[in-house]
Amino acid sequence: VCLTCCSKDSMVRINQICHKNGIKFFTGDVFGYHGFMFADLGQHEFVEEKPKVAKASTGLEDGPEAKRARLEAAETTMVKK
Repeated sequence: VCLTCCSKDSMVRINQICHKNGIKFFTGDVFGYHGFMFADLGQHEFVEEKPKVAKASTGLEDGPEAKRARLEAAETTMVKK
C-alpha cells in the first residue's frame, strides 16, 4: 500500500491494518523543500555486499602487520539478512 496526502491518524491506522495482515506499507509527503517517507516492510530479506576478510598468515612472519587481517578490495561476498 502506498499512501500520500493523509493525516497522521489515517497513516497510523492504515499502517496498523497493513502490518497486522502482512502487507507492505509506504507513506510519504513533500512540503516545499521538506518531506518525509516511511516504510513498514514487516519481515523481509535483503542481500548486502561485504568485502571478504583475508585470514592471517601462519608463516614465520612476526609483528602486528602479520597478525592483522587484510581486506581484499576486489573480493566481496553477498550476505543474506
